Amino acid sequence: MSTSDHEQNNKAEMHNDNNQTHEQMKKENFLKRCKEASTVRKIVFGLLLLLSIVIVVGGTSGYFYVKNGLEPVDPSDESTKTVTIPLGSSTSQIASILEDNGIISNDLIYRFYVKFNNASQFQAGEYQLSPSMSLKEITDKIQTGVIMQDPVFSVTIPEGKTLEEIAQLYETNAEIDADEFMKKMKDQEYIKQLIDAYPEILSDKILAEDIRYPLEGYLFAATYQFYEKNPSIDSIIHDMLEKTQQVVMDYSPQIDKVKEYSVHEVLTLASLVEKEARTQEDRERIAGVFFNRLNKDMILQTDPTVLYALGEHKDRVLYKDLEVESPYNTYQNKGLTPGPISNFGENSLDAVLDPESTNYLYFVAAPDGEVYYAETYDRHKQLVQEHLRRSK
Repeated sequence: MSTSDHEQNNKAEMHNDNNQTHEQMKKENFLKRCKEASTVRKIVFGLLLLLSIVIVVGGTSGYFYVKNGLEPVDPSDESTKTVTIPLGSSTSQIASILEDNGIISNDLIYRFYVKFNNASQFQAGEYQLSPSMSLKEITDKIQTGVIMQDPVFSVTIPEGKTLEEIAQLYETNAEIDADEFMKKMKDQEYIKQLIDAYPEILSDKILAEDIRYPLEGYLFAATYQFYEKNPSIDSIIHDMLEKTQQVVMDYSPQIDKVKEYSVHEVLTLASLVEKEARTQEDRERIAGVFFNRLNKDMILQTDPTVLYALGEHKDRVLYKDLEVESPYNTYQNKGLTPGPISNFGENSLDAVLDPESTNYLYFVAAPDGEVYYAETYDRHKQLVQEHLRRSK
């Protein structure tokens, strides 16, 4: 073998050695990557397994947490204890008192329960409560308990009153400044806070430009008792809105069926019925007339809206009054008024949600309280001449 051949053989052997080394490195790198991938898979699998365990355990724990909070503390313990709910206690304070006395197991769950069920009007007093009672039984009892003391004063708000009239009633009977009360009624930022607090009954509709007072019609007609000498206007308004919410929510299934009308429009109709009718029979029949006219795209032509537009209290509406320019004048504008023209009674709300079905399109409310109905305009004109002679 020549030197040249020997060098070539050496080069070939070196080349083979290099190839073997390269292959060996590739193999080692491959095995290393496989090992790393396996490690990553194990870590990911472990994390997923851990996450699944956390979700299952957390969900199970959450379920039993809520379940235990909703169940009686001890169904077998029917012993009772005296629990005192002080005057002015909030829902949170009541929940804490009940938990501290062992009547409920979780004050947070109870607060959610009260909110979800729209429970309100809790009464201060001393109650005999048991750990075996359900949340509903506890709630019902503290809504109807015995008051610990007589009210300092009571104010009765009749049906069909405007906000201005309500302000005067509070000024007369509770020494609440009427001007300050009405100032609150015009405070847009305050009204927005109330919309957030009572979304079941209040909406942005009450902030429409044509609305005279956003809360007109929303302060419920009832007797309100006060246990402090100088209640704030804010507390009065909240008491009244809570009563409105309580009544309206009782009728929520019926309101949901009247899909073409919002809560605001239903209460607007209820206020119109309230101002026109004296008896339940007339309320239901007049509500039917209003719906008949709305369905035929006829103007409502109801006198109380004219009086509201005028801002006056008059025994008789004159022909010239019918020309007043106002979005509340139903002799000049189709459809409903922008909002209620007064508060309403529960009977009027019931009539709007269950009106009498007739073919009447007209009615005349006579000064003596009788209401006369007609299906045709000619008959209506006769009734007007007989029972309602307007002056120019």
